[in-house]
Amino acid sequence: MKLMLLATLIPVVMAMKLSSNVTDVVEADGSQAAVREAFSNSFVMILVTELGDKTFFIAALLAMRHDRLAVWVGAAGALAAMTALSACIGLVLPALLPRVYTHWAAVALFVYFGVKLLLEAVEMLRTGKGAGPSDELGEVEESLKDGDSSKGRQARAVALQAFTLTFCAEWGDRSQIATIALAAAKDPLGVTLGGIVGHGCVSSLAVVGGRVLASRISERAVVCAGGVLFLAFALHGAIMGASD
Repeated sequence: MKLMLLATLIPVVMAMKLSSNVTDVVEADGSQAAVREAFSNSFVMILVTELGDKTFFIAALLAMRHDRLAVWVGAAGALAAMTALSACIGLVLPALLPRVYTHWAAVALFVYFGVKLLLEAVEMLRTGKGAGPSDELGEVEESLKDGDSSKGRQARAVALQAFTLTFCAEWGDRSQIATIALAAAKDPLGVTLGGIVGHGCVSSLAVVGGRVLASRISERAVVCAGGVLFLAFALHGAIMGASD
């Protein structure tokens, strides 16, 4: 129980430490504001898109069979690595292309994902689907069914399994593409820190009570919230325009 409390509090402590250190890392007032804005946008985006996602279910189901702290370390570590990698890709893009192009490409991506998710929500409403938990829960359960469920597995092996499964599942996921787009349009440092803290919080929820929580999350509500959030990012980017 103490380990679970620690795992739950780690992202909160990280957020407090990171927010207190932003001023030391970034000196210009405008840059500080840009980092804070990117941090909050990335953090909220991760919370909305990752709850009920495949990586969420992987952590939740692994935590039911193995040491929860080891699962959290592996899952959160994989997502942190993917966030940093995605932000680096987003950072390189403006160097290869003019800033205005990458900015409006990011806006277009947010519009695409926002409209796509809202259309999925409308289709779910029309067909009566999505009122319960995501179908990905069953898919992940099936993929883990043949795995080793021995209680005596070492924490290092469990963490490695969680890292590998989570990293592979996150590759090409909409949250990864959104992180790349966000890092190309906003401050990459803030996007990275916000994404890491957001993933840490979601992973904590998954390992502590993800299986119960996931069974009560409406897939339709999650999809709709994600669509609205992406469109809000697109609208904000269109209004603010490309910054130098």
